[in-house]
Amino acid sequence: MARDILPNLSSRQLTAVLALAEYRSFVAAASSLKMSQPALTRTIKQIETELGVQLFYRSTRQVSITDAGKEFATLAERLLNDLKIGVRNMRELADQPRGQIVAASVVSLANAVLPTLIADYSRRFPGIEVHLREGLHHAVMDEVRSGIADFGIGYVDDAPKSFITKSLGIETFHVVMPRVSALVRRKTIELRAIADAPLVAFPAESRTRRIVDGAAAAAGLSLQYLMTTNRLPTLHGLVRNGIGLAIVPASERPSSDDPDLVSRPLTGQRLTCQIGIMRLRERELTPAAAEFLTVVRKWLRVSRRRTARLA
Repeated sequence: MARDILPNLSSRQLTAVLALAEYRSFVAAASSLKMSQPALTRTIKQIETELGVQLFYRSTRQVSITDAGKEFATLAERLLNDLKIGVRNMRELADQPRGQIVAASVVSLANAVLPTLIADYSRRFPGIEVHLREGLHHAVMDEVRSGIADFGIGYVDDAPKSFITKSLGIETFHVVMPRVSALVRRKTIELRAIADAPLVAFPAESRTRRIVDGAAAAAGLSLQYLMTTNRLPTLHGLVRNGIGLAIVPASERPSSDDPDLVSRPLTGQRLTCQIGIMRLRERELTPAAAEFLTVVRKWLRVSRRRTARLA
């Protein structure tokens, strides 16, 4: 096939690739698609022939995806998502304002900010369905990159060139501890003061861990992690039960009236990061998503200025 000719593929064929990439089994993928296994096998073969590349390795026991297959699966997911959004946008023009927004956010902001924003936005635009996907920083970036999310809210220091970013401010970090901890008497805490303390933390791939571990390494320190979790309530619960201390972004620290927990600012070099909004450079936002993004941007600026005054 000539390289400059677009492949003739249907949305049904793209869906077949995504199903096989997910299940890694022709039997399971065919069942999810409500089609026969031979039909799915022929479909995948037709797609590979049309593209001129092998997407999957087959053996008698398993199916694995090639590097080209991973790349194409990401593209297929994005194309299907854009198609769904485009169809919804056309319907918006013929009816009352309707549509869907998919926003990906790091857990801290998803917990602290977005519920209020989504409620306010939904009251103003009842026909717009808002999907909030929350996770760790790398998951947010992946969902923006693949086109699943219209935009993401997270840490923008290391955003790739394919992203457009808008900084909303600097995120700092706090040490969370029980109120009975001896460290409570301190107004701020240096990383060296907790180098030998047992810690509970987010997974190593989280942005918080990467920043804290990087700062510790630069200072010649080795932190003592006992347990990890990707859920903030669980992290607070582990500290509450005396398992260890935790380092979290300032927006994830416990409230001042928490009966068991307290936090103190963590000070030191390399212990800040930029938080902001990110979206794909080549993808235009829908009117609904652009409006919601404007609301998020204004609310976060006001909120962070208020927090800075109270700190």
